[in-house]
Amino acid sequence: MAVGTRLIQRVSSTRAFAKVAPHVIPALDRTVHRLTRGKVLLSARMLPGVILTVRGARSGLPRATPLACMPEPGGTWLLVGSNFGREGHPAWTGNLLKHPDAEIDWRGEVVPVRAELLAGEEREAAWRAALVFWPPYATYQARVERQIRLFRLTRGRLPE
Repeated sequence: MAVGTRLIQRVSSTRAFAKVAPHVIPALDRTVHRLTRGKVLLSARMLPGVILTVRGARSGLPRATPLACMPEPGGTWLLVGSNFGREGHPAWTGNLLKHPDAEIDWRGEVVPVRAELLAGEEREAAWRAALVFWPPYATYQARVERQIRLFRLTRGRLPE
C-alpha cells in the first residue's frame, strides 16, 4: 500500500475529518463534476466514486449525491452509508430505502440501477470486503451505535 494511501486513510479516520468532510467533499465533487461535464470526480482520486441520483424520500425530487463506491466483480457496486462515522444514517440511504430505483453516473456513463439493502450473511460478506477495500470503515462503525447500511446496486430497474 502506498504511503499516501495510508496517510489518507489515517486522516479520514479522524473526528475532525468527519466534521468537515461531509460539508466540503460533496460540494467540491458536485462542482468539479459539473464543470468537467461528468469527466472528473475529485474524491475518486482516493476511492472509486459515483454520483447517485435518487428521488428524495419526502420531496420526491431528484437528489444527486457524490459517493465513494466499491465496484464488485460482475458489474455491481457496493455503497457504504458510513456518514464518515457520524451519528445518523446519511439522507441518501433513506432515499434508496423508499425509492430503490435510481441512477448513477459511473465514469461518465449514466447507468439505471436498482438498490438492495443488504442484510444477514450477504451483508457480513460485503462488510468484510468493504473493510479490506477501505479500512477506515471499521473506525466509522466503532464510533456509532447504528449499524452502517450497505447497499448493492445492480444495473437496471423494476419493470414499470
